Amino acid sequence: MNLLLAEVAQATQRLAAAGVPSPRFDAEELAAYVHEVKRGELHTVADGDFDARYWEVISRREAREPLQHITGRAFFRYLELQVGPGVFVPRPETESVVGWAIDALRSMDVAEPLVVDLCTGSGAIALALAQEVPRSRVHAVELSEEAYAWARRNVDASPDAARISLVQGDATRAFEDQPELHGRFDLVISNPPYIPLTEWEYVAPEARDHDPQLALFSGEDGLDTIRGIEKVAARLLRPGGVVVIEHADTQGGLVPWIFREESGWTDAADHRDLNNRPRFATARRAAP
Repeated sequence: MNLLLAEVAQATQRLAAAGVPSPRFDAEELAAYVHEVKRGELHTVADGDFDARYWEVISRREAREPLQHITGRAFFRYLELQVGPGVFVPRPETESVVGWAIDALRSMDVAEPLVVDLCTGSGAIALALAQEVPRSRVHAVELSEEAYAWARRNVDASPDAARISLVQGDATRAFEDQPELHGRFDLVISNPPYIPLTEWEYVAPEARDHDPQLALFSGEDGLDTIRGIEKVAARLLRPGGVVVIEHADTQGGLVPWIFREESGWTDAADHRDLNNRPRFATARRAAP
């Protein structure tokens, strides 16, 4: 074992003692970041090249600063995104939400699907859809100025930027002054804020202390933004278009009920993630 791997082992113990959920992965990822190698190449770093800055970043992670804020990057499906303070760090569980949406778009008999990503944050969902559904046209909406700036960086760096329209605005009022877009979209997707205000103290420190509050909390029951998005989706979707919206695993029995038949919805259902937890709801816009 070389010096770096020995230090990684010690760092793993420190991170585990601090309650970091994935201590070994984070210790290795930070070692790779500091030494500018891949995680699988840590054994190739010579003892004389060990960089003591490694322990500086380990101390930051030990204090529960998000790994992605330290490295300045987040990985989402096939993307590497720029992230940092002021923007929600995309989570792995959202990848299954996007996977469902991609399958739904591919099953539609539409040459150039029109999509809107509400509460886009870093732009992760919008960029993944544009990348994996090559002829899609994606609109992305973000309210926060700081998050919008991060999304702008990521969109501008994307080879698919020409098919992504990024706007700053309120997701619950999206495109209300653009009637030419009403009833046009094939898919509305969102990872909105959904944590109840009453659960603040139970949120992991990485999110509670570093992610923007605007991206986390939404009213007493956490469903305020989702209720607003239901109205927006009803206005924007064409008949047969679908909405997919992420929620907390404790809200699985609640969100589909927001998309009621009397409001013009059909096939409202919940879906489970890879850990078999209810993670997102979908519904189809009924024909008039």
